[in-house]
Amino acid sequence: MGDTLLIIAPEKFRDEELFDTKSVLEESGFVTVIASKTAGVKKGMMGATAKAEISLGKVDVNDYKAIIFIGGPGASFYFENAAALNIARESIKNNKILAAICIAPIILGNAGVLVGKNVTCWDDPFRTYSKKLKAKGAKYTGKEIETDGRIITANGPEASKLFGKAIVDALNN
Repeated sequence: MGDTLLIIAPEKFRDEELFDTKSVLEESGFVTVIASKTAGVKKGMMGATAKAEISLGKVDVNDYKAIIFIGGPGASFYFENAAALNIARESIKNNKILAAICIAPIILGNAGVLVGKNVTCWDDPFRTYSKKLKAKGAKYTGKEIETDGRIITANGPEASKLFGKAIVDALNN
């Protein structure tokens, strides 16, 4: 297995959020594994492709030090996905680093693991996503990166490298 598991949507994941985060992790010596609904090649919203090596149904969080949900419009596929929600819950239960970027923090909120936690996410002009996080008990800060204990959230593609660095810092502590 690997040190970190990056979970991408079956389609329309945000390319930079995957590839920039992944490169920061790998440059720091961590082994990455990509997962999705099913194994196989997936296409990002900007046109890049990535190969998911494992399906969500086969993920054992104990095989990884960090579980990372990548954003993009396709991440909404996991908002109510039982396997994704269970992975988030199991990550916290097993004291893993749990990270999400862009709209993917909604997955963590829906899993019930953000109650009382400082978090951030990408938000639209109507504040749709920050409202969803607040409704699940999270404390939305609007920052570029937010770390609260072993939970790391970021607000979008521009924060991808900083997101990767925050995960590396957490893995090294």
